[in-house]
Amino acid sequence: MFDHISIGVKDLERARRFYDAALAPLGYERLSNSDTMIGYGPEEVGLWVMQVEQPVVADMRSGLHFCFVAPTEAAVDAFHAAALASGGTDNGEPGIRPDYGRFYYAAFIIDPDGYRLEAYFHKGEL
Repeated sequence: MFDHISIGVKDLERARRFYDAALAPLGYERLSNSDTMIGYGPEEVGLWVMQVEQPVVADMRSGLHFCFVAPTEAAVDAFHAAALASGGTDNGEPGIRPDYGRFYYAAFIIDPDGYRLEAYFHKGEL
């Protein structure tokens, strides 16, 4: 449905450190890099992060969040750990989310700018 998503941040270097670390376990890397914008994806940029004067104000009640597909359960765990180590805030430890489905394994993070992020892996039937 979407070709890409763009988000604005106040401090691009802080975002670069965070997203480099958090997205690497999911197989996403920085594919584009400039003084004002960076882009991440597996082969093509799907997430643009740009430095702006007025980023969207973080609002936990807005319902806005971004979910990244993880290749394995271990990748979800590594995403969560790397995001925490790089300035993110825990918003839900890795684990099965029965409210979303019997095989929905996910972890939730708030990035340094207040964006809510999720890494998800469908475990499959055991």
